[in-house]
Parts: sequence; structure tokens; C-alpha cells
Amino acid sequence: MMAAATASFSSGAPKKDMIVRAARPEDLEMPMAGFRNAVTPIENFFVRSHHYMTKVDLNDWQLSIGGEISKPQTLTMADLKKLPKVELVSVLECAGNGRGLYEPTVPGLQWEYGAVGNGRWAGVRLADVLKLCGLKSTAKEILFDGADVPVGKMPEFKRSIPLKKALDPDTILAYEMNGETLPDAHGFPLRVIAPGWAGDSWVKWLIKIEVLDKEFDGFFMKTAYRHPGKNVAPGSVVDPATMSPLTSLRIKSVIASHADGAVLAPGLTRLTGVAWSGESPVAGVDVSTDAGRSWRATVTKTSGGKYGWSQWSFDWKPTKEAYYQLMVRARAASGELQPFVQEWNPSGYAHNAVHTIGVNVTTAAPAAIQKASIAGAPELPGQFRSTCMVCHGTDVMEQQRLNRGQWEKEVDKMVRWGADVKPEYKNQLVDFLNSRWGARPRK
Repeated sequence: MMAAATASFSSGAPKKDMIVRAARPEDLEMPMAGFRNAVTPIENFFVRSHHYMTKVDLNDWQLSIGGEISKPQTLTMADLKKLPKVELVSVLECAGNGRGLYEPTVPGLQWEYGAVGNGRWAGVRLADVLKLCGLKSTAKEILFDGADVPVGKMPEFKRSIPLKKALDPDTILAYEMNGETLPDAHGFPLRVIAPGWAGDSWVKWLIKIEVLDKEFDGFFMKTAYRHPGKNVAPGSVVDPATMSPLTSLRIKSVIASHADGAVLAPGLTRLTGVAWSGESPVAGVDVSTDAGRSWRATVTKTSGGKYGWSQWSFDWKPTKEAYYQLMVRARAASGELQPFVQEWNPSGYAHNAVHTIGVNVTTAAPAAIQKASIAGAPELPGQFRSTCMVCHGTDVMEQQRLNRGQWEKEVDKMVRWGADVKPEYKNQLVDFLNSRWGARPRK
């Protein structure tokens, strides 16, 4: 028996103050205030779910290991806990963090800044587990499979990592997060921790490991989570076969102390935020208060070693009342530096452009800001409810802002994954999606 697992639409009410990118399957983004913590509290930690929430009964749970090994294993949690326990602090960032900032628009969850968190993970080294199995000389890749249940006809979420990364002493199988038992939303009872790499390699609800003699050729390796590795023209189509799987995170930083559009009184103010990187640690963080004309070093301190994010601070006293553009730019020990302009890619992965906010320094009282409301939006047609809303809500679509061609491709994909869209209704559905949530104007 692998594991007793059941799927549900959600783990419960959305977490306090989180940005809901999708209610089912659950996808929650951390607000900017979360970057003020050295270690991200679990209740503020972002959640990414490809499929419905999985509930695993630990009494029935087992981890099976097979493939290119001489001694297949079936391990319980008690077996795992006989191995040496290790702990590390590491940033976990969704590969699509920042997708909502790309121009032109890229389909997918429109994460902005908060699909990331800095966690303290504890468990056992993957290398120690694999040592029990007797790796064969043919071993090249390690494939992970979780207990999550696919939505409709979507492929199972399976990912593999190279043997070198698997045997790295910092790659672990975690059963604790921030000193607590791993929560359901974060992969209870066991998840992969591949520090320095994007979150697609951090498989949750782990029930099976297979040692392969080649890279896995499933959907989430050969089609999804791939990057061209070079500059491509914005809006262009790139064959996944010419791209490579995402691995290491890029150098990145944010301003957390102040929001874009903030009004400040004259005088000394402290700017703060965090910076993080991939397998090469953060070497320094600089701030500009004059739209990038000049840069000054910040005071930084690490939050957990090589893979945790670094907290930075900068004391700033504006010389006059004015509108200022503040920027933060980090650099990695490898020499990698954040770009001013983001290079586009067809899936909206790995966004790491310099974070810029505008603040107004003035003695005048700030004017009230009123958000425009959407009026006269058409009612959702019955056929739309019976096709698109069976697996997810409108929140997934509202954030997209795609053109008609992109919506047509999304509908075709959903049909492949089980959506019951009658051929005669397809054009009407695409027209509705385009009219309701069409492409946003170019800036």
C-alpha cells in the first residue's frame, strides 16, 4: 500500500491576509508585508497547488523506492526518522513568481512578488536514503511522485532532478517546516527540498522515488517548467523541445518597508527588504533613491546561511519634498546582477528585474485614492459554468488578461485535460473569455 490519500477542493478558508490567486486548487500569494520576516511564518507562506489539496493518513503512508537500484525499499516515517536529522533554512520560490509583471501578458497564475518564502526545513538527506538502496552505475536522474490527485485529465505532477543534485548533502526530504510537522498544504508528510532551485523541483506529498537512467519525459519535465535560456522576442512561440528544465533561482531583491505610491513625511526613514539567490549566495545589495542614477550599499545580514534570504536596510533622508523612484538591486557571489528590464520568455518564469517603487515626500496630507470599480460586467453564461467552473473558479481566469489567440489555446488545453466543451460552443466560449478578460492595454 502506497498511501491513503483523499483530495478536496481546498484546505479550508484562505489564510489571513493572503492574496488568493486561485481558491481551488489552492494558490495563495504572500503580501509584501511578509518580506519583513527573517523566516516566513507558515500562515503567510505562499501555497502552489497544481491539483486538489491532498490529505494523507500517516498510518498508511509509505515511501517506495525503485528503479536503477540493487535494493528496493519501502520506508515508513519511523524508518526515515532513524536516519540522521538535518535542518537548513532555504528560500522556496515558485518558478512563475513575477509572471503577472511580464509584458506582453503570459498565460498562467499572475503571481507578482509573493510566490516565495523563506522556510526552516528539517528531515533527512536524500543521499542517505538513496544510500540504503544501492545505486547502480546506470543511475542518472531521480524521479519524484506525490500523492496529489490530478484535476480532470491533467497529467500527474512528477519531476526528476539530476543525480548530482540529489546527492548534494543539502538536498533533503523534509517532514518539518519552521519547527512544526509539515502542514498539509506544504506536502505532509514528506516533501523534497532542493535548495537554490525553483519550487517545481520541491515535490510535495511524496510517496514514490524512482531512480532513472535518463531524464524523465513526462509533461512537467518535457513541456512545462522549461526556459529558452536565451533572449527571445516578446510574444514569440518557442518549441519546448528547444528549451531546458528550470533549475537554479536567479538573484532577486524587493523593497518591503514601503509600498508603491506611499506618502512619506520629510525626515529620516529606514528602507528595508530582502534579497535571495540560487546556489550562489547573495554578495551584496544596493539601493538607489534617484531612479538608478546612483547606488549606495545597504547593511545586510543573512537569514539562515547560503540558501536563506538576506535582510537589508538603508537609512535615507530625502533632501527636499519631491517624488522619488526607489530601486533595489542585488548581486550574487557568482557575479550575477539583477537586470533593469526583464527578458521575456513564453511561460513567464524566473522574473528578477530590479524592484522599483515610487514614493512622494511631502508635508501635505495625502489625497484619498479610490479604486475604479468594474460596472456592467455580463453574467456568466450557463455553458461556461458547466464547463470551466467544474474544476476551478473564475479567479483563475480573472487574472489572465489574454488576447483571443491565447484564450483559444487555453481552451484547447483544457479540452485535452477533460473539459467538456462541445465543438459548436468553443468559439462562443473563446469570445466570452476574450470579451470578459481580454488583453490589458500595453503600457
